[in-house]
Amino acid sequence: VLDSTPAWRWGRNPGRTLRQSFESRAGRQGESDAAVLRADGIMVRPAEQVFDASGLQHLERVAAAADERMQAHEVQTVVANPGYLGPQACAECHAERVAEFQGTRHFLANCVPNTGIMPALVGVGDAVFSDALNHACIIDGARLSRAEVQVYPHADVGALESRLRASRAANKLIVSDAVFSMDGDIAPVAALVDLAQRHQAWLLLDDAHGFGVLGAHGEGTLAHLGIASERVLYMATLGKAAGVSGAFVAGAAEAIDWLVQRARTYVFTTATPPMLSAAVSASLRLIHADDWRRERIRDHAALLRVRSAAWPWRLLPSATAIQPLIVGGNAATMRLADSLMASGFWAPGIRPPTVPDGTGRLRICVTAGHDSVHVEALAVALTRIAGEWSEGNAGNSAVDSPGHAAENASA
Repeated sequence: VLDSTPAWRWGRNPGRTLRQSFESRAGRQGESDAAVLRADGIMVRPAEQVFDASGLQHLERVAAAADERMQAHEVQTVVANPGYLGPQACAECHAERVAEFQGTRHFLANCVPNTGIMPALVGVGDAVFSDALNHACIIDGARLSRAEVQVYPHADVGALESRLRASRAANKLIVSDAVFSMDGDIAPVAALVDLAQRHQAWLLLDDAHGFGVLGAHGEGTLAHLGIASERVLYMATLGKAAGVSGAFVAGAAEAIDWLVQRARTYVFTTATPPMLSAAVSASLRLIHADDWRRERIRDHAALLRVRSAAWPWRLLPSATAIQPLIVGGNAATMRLADSLMASGFWAPGIRPPTVPDGTGRLRICVTAGHDSVHVEALAVALTRIAGEWSEGNAGNSAVDSPGHAAENASA
């Protein structure tokens, strides 16, 4: 019984009270209601925006495909799971396109991924080896599995190898984000694959932020790095760059067959509605064909890198759409976010407990929907704000906060 198992403390600080945790994130509801000036002069709400690295034009074309499918089917509800409907069901017509896109016939689509995959693969007597900066859904999947969980320092392959070597678990599962959502860096995938092979472990990669952005045609981080292995289970979402909803898992036939039978978030989930299935298929076609979208994201990231030399804040090294700007203290982080909002730029402030204490940041996301004028204007605004803070001596706590200094010292 899950309730009888002591809560697993994932790097949790026992000294942080519930009130302190709430206060560190206070104001998020209000922040989500703030308006943003879009490039065409229309004020919109952040809730209407999507982390869509492929751009708004992409979404409009995907919406057209969904609308066409909706017009063709009077009833859009799906009343059974994919196992009952079968692979040829209209509700799962995007499955073939997903498999073709990934270059494999073996995959699992339409699922809540990590909380279903991990408990299906490992359990009591097994071990999960998880990167310290993994996404919350990975943490939750590990908890639900009831396997022993060992957290290794971020991207520290040596520490991971030591843990794998010492483990006597019956089954071992290494799990990592492929692109880390708050830092934008890419996991040492080649080294992780090597460790999985040498220690007879599975490697589960969550490529929510690499799929559609990395790779020659947006196939994701594995394609970007030129890596293929039977020991890898590759998971990606269809709600980021693809701009729709859902997720899929690709891997060896035996592993996927096992998940089809054992992953509860797949077995007990209704199939994708035809409208969304058509949207996914259209989205994948666009991602594969429109290489200029990925080129634009790379150009935006390079432009920010050059302009960041004039700022007192540190832009983390990232070749992806996620461009984190480390500010330091919570108050300074939100003040900078508010200053940008007043200038027409929505760059959300991220604070503990989402990120470690003292590493508050702006999570800047560049997309193919932006052009170089937008990115240059953002850089100019940040340079201007930095100058205003310096002149008024009002931004010292932001620039020289202990947390920021520690972050720089450890880099």
